[in-house]
Amino acid sequence: MKQFGIIGFPLSSSFSMKHFNEKFDQERIDAQYGLFPIENIELFPNLIRNTQFSGMNVTIPYKQQVIPYLDELDDTAQKIGAVNVIKFDYSSGKVKTKGYNSDAIGFELSLLPLLKTHHTKALILGTGGASKAVAYVLTKNNIDFAFVSRTKTSANLCYKDLTKALMEQYLLIINCTPLGMYPVDEYPDIPYEFIGKHHLLYDLIYNPPKTLFLAKGEAKGADIKNGLDMLLAQAKGAWEVWNS
Repeated sequence: MKQFGIIGFPLSSSFSMKHFNEKFDQERIDAQYGLFPIENIELFPNLIRNTQFSGMNVTIPYKQQVIPYLDELDDTAQKIGAVNVIKFDYSSGKVKTKGYNSDAIGFELSLLPLLKTHHTKALILGTGGASKAVAYVLTKNNIDFAFVSRTKTSANLCYKDLTKALMEQYLLIINCTPLGMYPVDEYPDIPYEFIGKHHLLYDLIYNPPKTLFLAKGEAKGADIKNGLDMLLAQAKGAWEVWNS
């Protein structure tokens, strides 16, 4: 039986486990997909030494931290600087690992149909691994962007920098933080009073289907989109990597 799984911390629930185990059952594939919560990325080598994986997903907070532990990255993952898919090769008699990024594929496929001509500038909320895939897609599609985080640095704005004038320029806002993920009712601290009908708010979170971030934007007339379609597309991309 082939073993697949996901690493991250915490892992109280996982779309991927349900999605892939249902796929295995429906298509009569002799495989199983499990949760592997590791409290520290330093535990990763021991995990793959003791379990022969056929494929693995990577989620918060290890999409960047796992890279030094991998033997190779594909070109896209190298450019993004984050990995959410790992392929394992045992043909040499020992395990070899290669990192990929299907988050970018999923985000691009789900975002492009929503874009309008005025969506030329974007705010990326958060600076973690998922935000790197988002930035890669925006660059590819000639959309200017700025990162926003709680602390201002030379590389990003902070939430207090989001003035009315700036919000009126940046009409695409993408939440790459875990704020609002079930079961916690939280939301990024942007000035929602400056959101309007020309804005598009995209949340990478899919549970709940409508986060407070999206609900507050919708109340101001903005278009909204959650991360479910992105998740489905990145899962398809992961499966293609594992079977290539």
